[in-house]
Amino acid sequence: MPQSRVLELSPREALARKTELRFVDVRELGEYVGPLGHIDGAELLPLGRVVNDTAQWSREQPLLLICHSGGRSGRAAAALSELGFSTVYNLVGGMLAWEAAGLPRVHTPPGTP
Repeated sequence: MPQSRVLELSPREALARKTELRFVDVRELGEYVGPLGHIDGAELLPLGRVVNDTAQWSREQPLLLICHSGGRSGRAAAALSELGFSTVYNLVGGMLAWEAAGLPRVHTPPGTP
């Protein structure tokens, strides 16, 4: 059985590695497009769908899990690590920390150009 191993990245570390990580936002749609917005390019995948919807994903692609403050994304990251994903990061402090760091955010629904 794989051992759960979740790594953490600060918002600035995550931004610096954006091209190498798949950004996955585990909040609900209302949060994703709400006042905090989301990181440009982050995929919306609410926490309740994470295990099922990632079943066909490559276990080798590095993932960064994102939520409001880091709790839900930490749970999602741990679950994916247990399922055999090799490199899973949690965004420390979530979108609250991203906003506090003054990093860019967008507020458009998924699939909007």
